[in-house]
Parts: sequence; structure tokens; C-alpha cells
Amino acid sequence: MAENAAAASGDDSLARLDRLAELAEDVIRRCRAAGASEVEVGASIDSGLNVGVRLGEVETVEHSRDRGFGVTVYFGKRKGSASTADLASDSIAKTIAQACAIAKYTEEDPYTGLADPARLASEFPDLDLWHPWCVDAAEAIRLGIAIEGAGRAYAGITNSEGASVQAGESLSVLATSAGFVGRERGTRHMLSCALIAGDEAGMQRDYWYESVRAAQDFGDPAALGRKAAERTLARLGARELSTRESPVLFAPEVARGLVGHLVSAVSGGALYRKSSFLVDHAGKSILPAFVDIVEKPRLTRAHASGNFDAEGVATAESALVRGGVLERYVLGSYSARKLGLESTGNAGGIHNLIVKTGDDDFAAMLRKLGTGLLVTEVMGQGVSIVTGDYSRGASGFWVEKGAIAYPVEGVTIASNLRDMFRGIAAIGADVDPRSHILTGSILLERMTIAGS
Repeated sequence: MAENAAAASGDDSLARLDRLAELAEDVIRRCRAAGASEVEVGASIDSGLNVGVRLGEVETVEHSRDRGFGVTVYFGKRKGSASTADLASDSIAKTIAQACAIAKYTEEDPYTGLADPARLASEFPDLDLWHPWCVDAAEAIRLGIAIEGAGRAYAGITNSEGASVQAGESLSVLATSAGFVGRERGTRHMLSCALIAGDEAGMQRDYWYESVRAAQDFGDPAALGRKAAERTLARLGARELSTRESPVLFAPEVARGLVGHLVSAVSGGALYRKSSFLVDHAGKSILPAFVDIVEKPRLTRAHASGNFDAEGVATAESALVRGGVLERYVLGSYSARKLGLESTGNAGGIHNLIVKTGDDDFAAMLRKLGTGLLVTEVMGQGVSIVTGDYSRGASGFWVEKGAIAYPVEGVTIASNLRDMFRGIAAIGADVDPRSHILTGSILLERMTIAGS
């Protein structure tokens, strides 16, 4: 049905995928003829439109079309990789030669090689990821001006960093000498707006954006501009805090970063290098018993859906955390072999991580916070996956008796991820849908707030 619909609409994406697959299979044959024992080929075509406007005027109009082609060859346990952005015959021939030359001079690695053939994907259901947006530059400019104009109309908005409209399409093929050929096509579209407000106390900036697979899933564009304005104006009159300890509520768009730190700490590279504070924690309790986190790779229209990972291993729904217990790690084939385990289908990253939420909306989460800090933005790189130490600049709002009292800036929040994970008091139902990590706001029992 997908092929018939594509043909009826004049969409040639499936035909282009077929051509990429034919090229990849031909390259595999050529690499095998050159003596490679195993071969992996990845090919992609990305295209899109990016329009930026500022103060009601066009700033940028960019049409892009990028191609990528990568070859990885194995001569026994010696590995070589090379890539090119040019799909011309001569360029591909040189890429093959470079990959083979590199492999012949690298040291053997007993853990390297293709994924287990028995684990490769063999079923490829349609995940509803392909929704081209036929927006031209003129329409995108009008849309960007309307978004920005809705925000600039607010009294107190004094300047703008602009609005952007992006439409993108991606086609990719992964093929291996084990006989695997996987095709993927997906679209991703984005609207965003960043505004500036000022008063006698100074200037503040904030923004908002939406990211979707299908343009029809965008909300009212003017509402996006209004939300950017409201967030910006809410920052006016921001104060510093004195140093203290208090409960901290991470807004959903920030809370997903906490979950991301957990993923990093249980990912293969950090584990086999012994550079994670969660080494040897599989089967152990790391979060409160009410916390479940499940990976769902085959959700329709979701941000990180896929039938196979970056090695062709089939994806499947799987718990990462259940009842607060770490059920497994996040592994590709190489890291799994290093650890004496099996791939979890996560070469290239995690797919649609769903954090179990409670029933409380954002207002109810503020009431649970009581008196403490609501964090809406974090800054800096002060997170150590090795030790779990966490120290980042933050801004947001001070909350008293469950209601926002005033905006806050210029503070540092600090703790240790081990304590932060165990100190989760509640997870809200206010899920931010714009990411592959889907979580509501997260309330922590206590953190140190370093201020003036």
C-alpha cells in the first residue's frame, strides 16, 4: 500500500532507495572481490529547506541536498572504514580502496566484526515516518513572519533572534555481506522562535519550538510565537538566590536530559572502559520502585523509531528499568562482545525511551514541589558519567507554596546522579513530545543550589 500511494503522489523515494540498495550491494561484491571477509555499506540522501526570518524580514533561505556513502571492511579481525559525499563511480572506487588499505594495516581486534546474522531484522513494518512537506520558500517565509509577529506583538518584547521554518527528508540504506539490506525513509520538520524582552532591570531571552514527522501535526503556528513571548516575558525581573538546599523540579524539556545521563551511564562504551558510575549495576536498584522506563522502537510517527539499529539488528520493545531496577545495558555488537553479553539493538543509540508517569499535571507537580526551585534551563557541561558528579548552571523560577513566586537566574545546581536518581519523588504526566526520550517533569527531593 505504501508503494502504491507513493507512486500515485509522484513520490520517487522508494525508487531512490532501491537505487541506493543496488549500489550498496554492488560495492559489497567489489569489496569481497578485493579480499574482504565481511563488508558493511551505508548510503544516505538528505534534503531539506531551512528559512530564517528576523524582525519581519528574510535572513536566510537554504536548500540542502547532502549525500553520504560509507564502507567498512573486515579482513579477518582487521577493520577499515572510509566515506565519501560523492556517489560518482571514481569516488566510490577510491573509497573502497582506502577502506581496504586501512584494514590491512590496522591491528587485529578480537571483538570487531558484523552483527550476529541471527539477530538481523527480517520484518520491516511501515512505521509512518515518511511525510514530505511540500512547502516552498515563499510559504515558509510567510509562516516564519507570522510566528515571529505573533510573539513580537506582546508588550515588553523589544527584539527578536528570529523564527525558523525547516522541512527535511532523509533516505538511507544499510547493507552487509551477511545478506542484510535495510531501507529507511523519514521526514522531520521544525518551527521555532526566539525572542528578547527588556525592562529597567535588563534583558531576557527565551524561545520555543515544535518538531514533528508530519507537518499536519504542528499546532497553531501563531500559538508557538505567543508561547515564546510568554516564556521570555516571564523571565523579566529574574533574581539570584542565596546558597541553600531545596527540592528541585525539572521541567519536562530539562527532565529528559536527566534520563539521557542515565542512558549514557549504562551504554556499552562507558561500561567496558570502566568509565561509568553504574558499572556492574545490571539487576540492581538504581531508581525508586515506582519508576519504569521502556524502550519502544516501533512506535508510529515517533522521533526515533526504526525496525533495525545501525548494524541491522532487529529492534524490539524492551524494559530498561522496571520497578527501579536496571534490567539491562544499552549495547551494540562490539560493546556487547567486550562485555561478554549480546547486543540490545542499540548500535547508534536508543529508540523512543518512555518513562512511566504519574497522574499529576504541571500545576499539581508545582504543588508537590511546595517551596523550591523549578528548573527550565540548564547550562554548561558539568556532568561526570565516571563519578556521577553533577554541577550545572541553571535558571527557572522560585516556587512558594506550590505557586511560582519569581524568576531565578545565575545559580548552580549540584548533587550526584546516583543520589538524584534515588531521590526522584514524582514524575509528572506533562510529557514533552518533542524528543525520543518521553518524560514528564521530574521532582527531586533535594539538591544544593549555589547562589550569591
